[in-house]
Amino acid sequence: MHEINEQNIRLIFGLKLRELRTDNNLSLSDLSKKTGISVSYLNEIEKGKKYPKADKIAALAEEFDVTYDWLVSLQLGRKLSPIADLIRSNILNELPLEIFGIEPIELINMLMTTPTKFNAFISTLIEIGRNYDMSVENFYYSVLRTFQEMNENYFGEIEKAADQFYTKYHISKEEILEHKHLEKILEEEFNYKISYTLQNTHNALRDLRSLLIPGKQPLLLLNKSLTTEQKAFILAKEIGYKFLDLKVREYAASLIEVDSFEKVVNNFKAGYFAGALLIREKMIIDDLKNLFSHDDYSSDRFSNIISKYHCTPEVFFHRMTNILPKHFGLKQLFFLRFSRNEVSKDISLTKEMHLAGLHNPHATALNEHYCRRWLSLTIMDELEQLKSTKEYVSPILRAQKSRYINGDNEYLLFSVAMPRTGNNSINYSISIGILINSKLRKTIKFCDDENIATRMVSETCERCSAVDCNERAASPSILNKNQKIKQMKSAIESLLSRT
Repeated sequence: MHEINEQNIRLIFGLKLRELRTDNNLSLSDLSKKTGISVSYLNEIEKGKKYPKADKIAALAEEFDVTYDWLVSLQLGRKLSPIADLIRSNILNELPLEIFGIEPIELINMLMTTPTKFNAFISTLIEIGRNYDMSVENFYYSVLRTFQEMNENYFGEIEKAADQFYTKYHISKEEILEHKHLEKILEEEFNYKISYTLQNTHNALRDLRSLLIPGKQPLLLLNKSLTTEQKAFILAKEIGYKFLDLKVREYAASLIEVDSFEKVVNNFKAGYFAGALLIREKMIIDDLKNLFSHDDYSSDRFSNIISKYHCTPEVFFHRMTNILPKHFGLKQLFFLRFSRNEVSKDISLTKEMHLAGLHNPHATALNEHYCRRWLSLTIMDELEQLKSTKEYVSPILRAQKSRYINGDNEYLLFSVAMPRTGNNSINYSISIGILINSKLRKTIKFCDDENIATRMVSETCERCSAVDCNERAASPSILNKNQKIKQMKSAIESLLSRT
């Protein structure tokens, strides 16, 4: 049994009031006239947003001829009993309803008015989730991605907070923050103690990047194997938690256990703030304008811009997804992070985001083989080759135009690949793909540079119609199945048309 919180107490009272009012065939206006309580306030009570004071509760109890004690109790009537467990559970607090503009009371009313249909709908969602191996964690991250997509991954209030931070701590507009400066701010302004000894604390924590031990003087433990860019991001993110006053959080660098949506959102907000702190909005806008103004593409030119900031390529690419839709009008884009084990050759899509539509490839391709022609994957081949000949020095950056086989969509793709810190047998790539249209061609002058290779791609091998593909990793089983179904439907329609 979960503890009843204030929100659920308000919900229970609101539901009881609504039931009493409807059972007595009273409108909100009627009840307002009889009790002297305003219509707007009654409406707020029924929605579970307000809890009335004692005099108003007494007036309502008298009007409906019920006792004061019953009205304020947590007992629900017979008609409301089916939702008692729902209200007393923690699920209404866990579901991120506010992201979609849904009030908890609306969900409850739906269950009350059409319980059979509602239960069938929920059961269907659960079954789909099981089929796709979707956990609560998957669900939270899916909702977060939807939240980002709804806002085109640009959050003005966090951008403003980053600017306020610069002003408050007298940091010049031209300065690019380094990890030493961030350390100093955490120690002097937030009373942190910082130690690069995390790898020595416990064997199970050797690969963890950072861990905060809260207290009167918070102790931030970092792994000494981190690069300076990784240190900068972790420190900036820690500042984000403090400066944005985000209380519900994970103390490790990454979310180890996802037990609430608020924790997922706060982790995202702190990370967004870190990106805005390390890569100032106006500065990256100017740099991207300069990059896009050239008629020829240069990976070195692009790499030099990334190197200017004390951040990882992944942080820079994430920052591009904040800036491109808002300031360049390039709204149809995707962000992908693939990882590959050099030994097993297993490939995983570990992070994705799609703006203005579900662009391919995406993570719903369960147990299928991603098209090996995508730059996101071929760039890891190049990385492995450089590592094998001891020629790898720094992250590899490449560009490609990817055009779909049997499709109209074409994307300008930028990918960067590097080994995973602390595990040299794992490589990963970060990619941004932008739909090529007239807006992109006007914005990115080098889009049609002949030196940018164009490749015909598909989503997965199982769905691909390419013949004699050297990169094919699996037979086109799903394509063949769909074609067979299409032929059967055509044959059936042909026979039926004769009757």
